Amino acid sequence: MDTPSTTTRSATPTDPPSSTMASEKRSAESSQTTLNVIPLTPAESRAAELAKDVVDSTAASSIADHRNEHASAQEKGNVWDGYLDDELPEKNNGRAVRNLRFQIFSLYRRLFGIVFITNLGVFINEAVRGTNASHLGTIVVANIFVAVLMRQDYVINAFFTVACAAPRSWPLWIRRILARVYSIGGIHSGAGVSGTVWLILFVAQATKEVIRHEQTSVATLAVSYVIVVLLLAMVISAYPALRTKQHNSFEATHRFAGWTAVALVWAQVILLINDYREPGTSLGNAVVHAAPFWLVLILTCSIILPWLRLRKVSVRSEVLSDHAVRLYFDYVNTNPGHFTRMSHSPLTEWHSFATISVPGTPGYSAIVSRAGDWTKEQIENPPKKIWIRGVPCYGVVRVAPLFRRVLLVATGSGIGPIAPVIFSKRVPMQLLWTAPNVRKTFGDKIVDSLIEANPNAVIYDTRKHGKPDMVKLTYRLVREFNAEAVVIISNQPLTEKVVYGMMSRGIPAFGAIWDS
Repeated sequence: MDTPSTTTRSATPTDPPSSTMASEKRSAESSQTTLNVIPLTPAESRAAELAKDVVDSTAASSIADHRNEHASAQEKGNVWDGYLDDELPEKNNGRAVRNLRFQIFSLYRRLFGIVFITNLGVFINEAVRGTNASHLGTIVVANIFVAVLMRQDYVINAFFTVACAAPRSWPLWIRRILARVYSIGGIHSGAGVSGTVWLILFVAQATKEVIRHEQTSVATLAVSYVIVVLLLAMVISAYPALRTKQHNSFEATHRFAGWTAVALVWAQVILLINDYREPGTSLGNAVVHAAPFWLVLILTCSIILPWLRLRKVSVRSEVLSDHAVRLYFDYVNTNPGHFTRMSHSPLTEWHSFATISVPGTPGYSAIVSRAGDWTKEQIENPPKKIWIRGVPCYGVVRVAPLFRRVLLVATGSGIGPIAPVIFSKRVPMQLLWTAPNVRKTFGDKIVDSLIEANPNAVIYDTRKHGKPDMVKLTYRLVREFNAEAVVIISNQPLTEKVVYGMMSRGIPAFGAIWDS
């Protein structure tokens, strides 16, 4: 139960759509066959070439001027000059309250708690009152159903679409809650853990019934014991500390143990329905009238659906440096906030990357930065084909347009998810991007396009200026830009530090939560 083409072309602001190019080519060919084309004299031809050179040089000069103006604005009077001397305001509330609210009881954990405590209350009631294995089996399947669906691409996209449909005229306190829609993973994990606990109670009850020669059969009990082992392995491997250290093992366990568990749940449900069906009722009739059957059918379809959209697509690679490569795709169009999953071995590993879409340009691109063996391989041996699974799915930066003025913060390759939001220009935005040797690492194309879309972008070269105090620098830009919220894409420690630094001072801040 894991979670979450043709030849491609560059998805950059300066590239014309391929369909337009083809149309122009066809139009030119048609004109040549229907019109009397008068050839230019050598002098006229030379004049046309000179005119084209003037246009090209003017465009290049415009880009250079824009780049120089930005560099001048950034270097002659750096907006960060003296920021370390800025005094940050005191954090709101006491330290204990802050830690409880923003760290221990994050919305993710609150959602987990709501699901788990609700289940716990029902669990205690059922354990004290006593019930049969059939009823407990239905509760187990219901929790697994919720856990699976909360990791389904279409369900996730639906949550984001509804939450982000709120108008910016709504009060800030409502919008800041809706913007935490990316915390719905808490429902997934809460239901998964609860389902495992319920399954343990089910096995205990089923064991009693087998010993007493009651309705539950030995076959049902045997299958249930195997499912318990598989779910426990999944829950343990998903524990944050273990998941971080052994992420590949976590993914493999979640995928293969999950698939096996689902197959066994099918067997368990059919066997249990057979054990408890009324005399004279056919198994088929009992099955179609049992809620667990329909729940398992839907959750199975939700797992299979992304794999039905598995495809190997063409990709054009542009190596930006020995640290990054930009991959271009044209098999689908994406929106700001989307990410896609890529792989060379569909059954063993998947890697998620934010999509960079440019308004008016078909397809999308993605920046892959060196962060391990897989990413290193993409840079050193750029792919021509790659596997893609499912549909583009929304992530945290989708919430940016909920606010009237937004400060977007990116470090290093975190610019990937941020870039399409800048290009879309849906609301006033200010970019803060820190990275070493920005142009050398990521290339002029992406840097110039960002400056063109956001002329006041603050691009901080850490190789030149050293690593900044991101909390202080972010707070200065929040105040200077009068930002209503902050969205940050960075590594986990820095994201958590900046989000806490802003939230504890009353500034809505949003960043990834690494819940897999």
